[in-house]
Amino acid sequence: MKSSNKPLSPHLQIYKPQITSILSISHRFTGVILFFFSFLICLWLFSMAFNDRLYNLINIFFSGIIGRTILFFITFSFSYHLLNGTRHLLWDLGYGYKIKNVYLSGLFIILLSLVINIYLWFF
Repeated sequence: MKSSNKPLSPHLQIYKPQITSILSISHRFTGVILFFFSFLICLWLFSMAFNDRLYNLINIFFSGIIGRTILFFITFSFSYHLLNGTRHLLWDLGYGYKIKNVYLSGLFIILLSLVINIYLWFF
């Protein structure tokens, strides 16, 4: 049998990224971010109740530029994941399957997530 340089099955090097695949991957990624952030919220709440030093340390960290940047991306993850999850629920109900609607709703989700996040942080 002759050996060839062709891959055995299609993979990421062959497929061109599309907005649908990027949004699907980013939805999963933001879900993972929110999962780990939930532990940070629990730590913050427990430290508020039981450990004043840890509570003050966490507040000092999130008052700095690195902490605020992390919180900025977490709020963006929350708004994006919420809106994209709503879009998936609408798909489950049978709405928005036309390819034009899929692309428009994807762009709308990205823009609305940015607008919500900017509004939360700057107004």
